Amino acid sequence: MAELILNDQNFDKETTEADKPVVVDFWATWCAPCNVLSPILEKLAKEYEDKLILAKVNVDEARQTAGKFGINQIPTVVMFKKGKPISGFIGARPESAVREMLDKMLADAENKEEAVEVKEEGKEKPEEGEVKEEGERKEAGKEKVKEEAAEAGGESGESRESEARLKEKWEKERVEKLIKWYEEYAEKNGFRLNPDRATVERLVKGLLSNEEKYGARYCPCRTVSGNIEEDRPKICPCHWHKEEIEKMGHCHCMLFYKK
Repeated sequence: MAELILNDQNFDKETTEADKPVVVDFWATWCAPCNVLSPILEKLAKEYEDKLILAKVNVDEARQTAGKFGINQIPTVVMFKKGKPISGFIGARPESAVREMLDKMLADAENKEEAVEVKEEGKEKPEEGEVKEEGERKEAGKEKVKEEAAEAGGESGESRESEARLKEKWEKERVEKLIKWYEEYAEKNGFRLNPDRATVERLVKGLLSNEEKYGARYCPCRTVSGNIEEDRPKICPCHWHKEEIEKMGHCHCMLFYKK
């Protein structure tokens, strides 16, 4: 069974006209927990093929839909029946737990006709200690890239290649510096970084991407509303990370792990 890819244009039509409940996985490419949950959902979707349809929504490409249903943390999984959200869950879970949730959601779809809002857990007041912005250093780095590239030969093709290499080198240095900062932060607070280096690099690139787009290193696994005060707790290290590490052994994004 091919999974259904939904976006802002086709979401309402596909979820309303489907002949079976549609289980929607709200995700993003840079979200580590999403990458853990996705293959589990795909495997179970084959087993439940006669009962449900699996669909995916990339929140970076369907912001209107994500905002409409209040998706501010990913992965979030919601079952829709005739276009209405029935029930769902937030966060990566083991296969047995996901299977249990799918059974419950299917039962809810049978018994409920009106939507049930999927709520984010544990929203509290922000804690202090945001990551210091590096805007000036970032701009200085960009200028340095341009200056060094200019010295390499003006606007020639060779110069453009030199600029691309310098930019790649500068971006790599930014990633390494931020990883080192988070390593020191983790050590100071009694936990550690995810031992999977590739995952750490992907998460850090997501943080830097959010900084480019929104002006702050918002947690890659939480959506940004655009309201500064509302989004402030999502700046990494986010407001919830210590509680999540204590409860689950790692933060929601899987950047920090319990020792």
